[in-house]
Amino acid sequence: MSMISVTVDGAARSIEADQKPTQLFADSKEIVVCKINGVLKDLWTDLTEGDVIESVSISSPDGLAVLRHSTAHVMAQAVQQLFAQTRLGIGPPITDGFYYDFDPQNPFNPDDLEKIESAMRKIVKDGQRFKRRITTEKDALKELAHEPYKCELIGIKGGGTDETSVEVGGTELTIYDNLGRDGQPVWSDLCRGPHLPSTKHIPAFKLMRSAAAYWRGSEKNPMLQRIYGTAWPSQAELDAHLELLAEAEKRDHRRLGQELDLFSFPEEIGSGLAVFHPKGGIIRRAMEDYSRKRHEEEEYEFVYSPHLTKAALFEKSGHLDWYSEGMYPPMIMDEELHADGTIKRAGQQYYMKPMNCPFHNLIFQSRQRSYRELPLRLFEFGTVYRYEKSGVLHGITRARGFTQDDAHIYCTKEQMAGELDSLLTFVLNLLRDYGLEDFYLELSTRNPEKSVGEDADWKEATEALRTAAVAQNLELVLDEGGAAFYGPKISVQAKDAIGRTWQMSTIQVDFQLPQRFELEFAAADGSRQRPVMIHRALFGSIERFFGVLTEHYSGAFPPWLAPVQVMAIPVAEAFTDYLEGVVKQMKS
Repeated sequence: MSMISVTVDGAARSIEADQKPTQLFADSKEIVVCKINGVLKDLWTDLTEGDVIESVSISSPDGLAVLRHSTAHVMAQAVQQLFAQTRLGIGPPITDGFYYDFDPQNPFNPDDLEKIESAMRKIVKDGQRFKRRITTEKDALKELAHEPYKCELIGIKGGGTDETSVEVGGTELTIYDNLGRDGQPVWSDLCRGPHLPSTKHIPAFKLMRSAAAYWRGSEKNPMLQRIYGTAWPSQAELDAHLELLAEAEKRDHRRLGQELDLFSFPEEIGSGLAVFHPKGGIIRRAMEDYSRKRHEEEEYEFVYSPHLTKAALFEKSGHLDWYSEGMYPPMIMDEELHADGTIKRAGQQYYMKPMNCPFHNLIFQSRQRSYRELPLRLFEFGTVYRYEKSGVLHGITRARGFTQDDAHIYCTKEQMAGELDSLLTFVLNLLRDYGLEDFYLELSTRNPEKSVGEDADWKEATEALRTAAVAQNLELVLDEGGAAFYGPKISVQAKDAIGRTWQMSTIQVDFQLPQRFELEFAAADGSRQRPVMIHRALFGSIERFFGVLTEHYSGAFPPWLAPVQVMAIPVAEAFTDYLEGVVKQMKS
């Protein structure tokens, strides 16, 4: 047998040419997939001379994703065993689990999920091998002619979304066959992989729920049935996850908001638009009042702006080019008609504002500015409106109308580093004041396809943010390509009382909007210079932060935020007047 030289987990080895990674890692049940020359591959992949192979454990992020993707395949196989006429959509791994979209003849019910889960356990017990098979577009369309959604995906090979990429995102078109004990295919699915060596490598899983979902996320497409599940490297980890979900359900701000009479979502108003009740208003006012006090101490200046504006403002800012899908449709206003109904004077388009920053730029631009005024820190509790799809709305933590504690700082380039450092310190300390203590930072960098501006400006802004973040001595995670179109950002990620991570404050450096609005200040040498603009939302939004705190404290707010701090009960009617006087003193 001929031999080849490879590198396995950093060590040079000489192996037989027909050896597979499954044999190289046969002694470790934890290894379920590998990287070959940096690319994630099945353990059944053929090896060639000079390959560099890295083991990937089931508990690693890559390993978990493969585990959950393979479990989604097993679920799809079980569904088609039980409901033969069901057509397949996509089945990607997601955070803590997976889902698969189906087009069944009838919607799934809880009893169906139990049957599917039972069938999955039989497939897992069979130890069916996942075998990758390269195919052509012509052959795939013929083989999958009975699967219309898969055929649609074949037509977009290599150009799918993050979710569809699990099916067709690679350079090759592949199908995975599940092989029975006799080595013959028992089920197949279009997929790019990779997968576990076999179904017996799925240690623990559970189906969670079913829901309706549009095909490929577009309301223009057919409505499918989505089944969610979760899978973990051990039963103990699955049990711990289910316990966490149970605790999270107890803390759900939507339930607590109703039980504690804090807020509601009247049907008459519309989805994603909350009203705060008196008790919720007490908490919200306390949050806002303390925030105002701290901002005053940090020398912010308070401003106010209207809720809607002419389209021209968002054309100038670039939001209509880059963010129009997240905005409500325009209103036509100021139109004048003749008596016969024909247009005398065309109206103008007005938009509900999704952002406050263009308004603050107009305030800066309202008069000449001097370097002596910088840094200029403008702050507003500004209510904005964003058109979120109904499927992603989630109480007050993901709403359509909400109020941002929004600030924009205008400074010189020389002031930028110091301003970012003090700003990040201010943000973290204020969050700690509300009871959050465990943080890490995420740095979002430029996406060349969805951004504007010069590379040099982006690089300078990114490095300034990185320096400010490193100075906080917190974990810094890179989010490549995750920045807004106008500049890089740092987001503060906070863990709550049960260990869940929430994105809180965001800080963005922006060289672009000052250019678009032609913002200038008089420098010390008399020249006109462009300020740097820093965007900052500390809570993200008042509503979202309210929801996070509700779940963090499980509704038992600290006394300074609690809507009911004292209950005054007279021991007899004769003492009522006296007690009312005591209550007035306590309120004063």
